[in-house]
Amino acid sequence: FFGDMIVTEITPKVISAYKGYRYAKGVKPATINRELTVMKHMYTMAVKEWEWCRDNPVKRVRMEKEGPPRDRWLTYEDEKKLLDACPDWLKEIVTFALNTGMRQGEILSLQWKDVNLMSGIAILHETKNGERRSIPLNRIVWDLLRQKSKVRYLASDYVFVSDAGTKMDGGNLRTDYMKALKKAGITGFTFHDLRHTFATRLVHRGID
Repeated sequence: FFGDMIVTEITPKVISAYKGYRYAKGVKPATINRELTVMKHMYTMAVKEWEWCRDNPVKRVRMEKEGPPRDRWLTYEDEKKLLDACPDWLKEIVTFALNTGMRQGEILSLQWKDVNLMSGIAILHETKNGERRSIPLNRIVWDLLRQKSKVRYLASDYVFVSDAGTKMDGGNLRTDYMKALKKAGITGFTFHDLRHTFATRLVHRGID
């Protein structure tokens, strides 16, 4: 959209026009806000570190009003439908997500060296905020990992691997996950909503 404009030529008026352009493309307010946030950070770098310009025009553009946050979680009945619709390898990952609250990237990056079945915890090194985190393993996940440890790929340390024994591709996972959702008759439910389900169930049990 901005083409070959230099940083000093991009004004709040031009950025507002960009927002209109994105709306015309069917983009939602939350996405536009994320894009403006990235752009604002780019200008912060340009002003403070690179001294390419003196002004951050994004700061003078209002953010868009976003809708209420999504509150989507599975009932136990829908959970059964989803698991029944999953191939075995995907059923393991969905079960793992529902019982640990881990993100997709964290699950696919989990390695056996970070799993301690004796103490019942898994250590996450690659988290969203960059901080190391310990995840307690309930009985369902502990049994799942114990069974997987008996038939693991010795050439790979990843817990969840592809048929070739390599780290599983997130794109392939999402494709098969969407197929399972369709087969189960569940709509509007992302993989990240499995994490919401985990958290909601904890709250229902009175756990902070």
